[in-house]
Amino acid sequence: MAVYIAAALGGLLLGFLVAFFLRKVFFSGAYKKAQEILKEAEDEREKILRDAKREAERLKREGALEAKERFIKYKTDYERQMRGKREKLERDEKRLLRKEESLKSMEAVLREKERELRRRQNEVAQREYDLKDREKELEQLKQEAEKKLEEIAGMTKDEAKQEILKKVEADITQEKAKLIREFKEGLERDKERMAREIIARAIQSSAADAVTESTVTVVEIPSDDMKGRIIGREGRNIRALEMATEVDFIVDDTPEAIILSSFDPLKREIAKLAVQKLVADGRIHPARIEEVVERVKEEMDEHIRKIGHEVVEELGIKNLHPELEYYIGKLKFRTSFGQNALNHSKEVALMAAHMAREIGARVDVALRAGLLHDVGKAIDRDYNQSHVELSVMLARKYGESEEVIQAIASHHDEMNFPSVEAVLVQAADTLSAARPGARRELLEHYIKRIETLEKLASEFEGVAKAFALQAGREIRVIVQSDKVSDDDAYILSYEIARKIEKELTYPGQIKVTVIREVRAVEYSK
Repeated sequence: MAVYIAAALGGLLLGFLVAFFLRKVFFSGAYKKAQEILKEAEDEREKILRDAKREAERLKREGALEAKERFIKYKTDYERQMRGKREKLERDEKRLLRKEESLKSMEAVLREKERELRRRQNEVAQREYDLKDREKELEQLKQEAEKKLEEIAGMTKDEAKQEILKKVEADITQEKAKLIREFKEGLERDKERMAREIIARAIQSSAADAVTESTVTVVEIPSDDMKGRIIGREGRNIRALEMATEVDFIVDDTPEAIILSSFDPLKREIAKLAVQKLVADGRIHPARIEEVVERVKEEMDEHIRKIGHEVVEELGIKNLHPELEYYIGKLKFRTSFGQNALNHSKEVALMAAHMAREIGARVDVALRAGLLHDVGKAIDRDYNQSHVELSVMLARKYGESEEVIQAIASHHDEMNFPSVEAVLVQAADTLSAARPGARRELLEHYIKRIETLEKLASEFEGVAKAFALQAGREIRVIVQSDKVSDDDAYILSYEIARKIEKELTYPGQIKVTVIREVRAVEYSK
């Protein structure tokens, strides 16, 4: 409606402006025309005003109806909401009433329980009072009973206590023996199983020969006809060989082979190489023999280095000093109780590395330390030092790591074990030296160790006899059945084993078996 009113006012203003303009421009002659235009504008304005009023009335009626409908809608929604709230309030009020009734009933129950609790407290207090009186009576009766027991038993309370303590101590000893037995059996079961598996795999991986050459070397020849040429006319050639090499030559019925005999492995090696060169050349006579032997002696250092280098490459060891390779090669011509030192060192290296791999230790350290642990035995000159100290000296001189040096130094218990790898090197050294056929032991040392072992076991109370078996690998102890019980036998075996560990030095391990038996003998007549 405001639009129409504005349009009407705009038209009226426009008419006045046009009339004024026409009167000014056309003066009086155009006044009539302006009046007509003005009249048309007035008519148009009236029409617009009428249309505007009608439209305004229509909009007013429609707005009133819409407002009424909206009011009715709002009123309906409000009444519905209020009705819902009243219903909720009524429900809450009923629920509160029920809770109030429940609380009242619970309060009554609690009051009843409180009265019951007070009654029981009074009863407990009365019982405590009665118990105190009863305790006094019992204490009095106990004192009277102790006096009567002392009169009957003929011993005081302290003496009876000591007797009971002795009985308890005996029971505890039996229980301790049982626990030690069970714990030892479980520990030994797991320890033995795991150790056997690791050691067995380590030994299998090394695949070393059980018997090694000690005083003889076998040299293969192309045919038996060559034996006559080696002997020579009237034995001249074989005499020349023996004089030049200081080795005994044995030419017997062994097919296509001759035997070299000497306690010096280096001389046997020189003789072996000289014979191989002579056989390959074909010219065998005393002058040629002396020439070839001298040449082999001159080439021996290079041959030793080659042996050491091949061993290092075979084991896969990296960055080892060439001089250490030379000393390793010389170990081939050293023996310890009949066992070849180089084969022993290789075996120790392989077993130590394998065990390190099994338990997650450093394989490289175990391998190097195992190979170098006896390298000091290759030194020719006399030193006032043990082979362990010489091995440590060489390893330190030629740049080995401190872990390797410590493992070498501890393999004969000359220092405490600084690492797991050091323990593995010592274990591998013991295994290699103690396995059957690996070494020969001097008779007097063997007998002395057996006697010491038997004497040590016989020192324990209750031991009747002790016997060393299996070359000192087992000690069987027979005890007096009236002095040593079954449970005491387990404790005795444990104590003997610990004493052996403490006082003896031995390769491998020693099994301690305690035997207790009761023999009943009767004769029929």
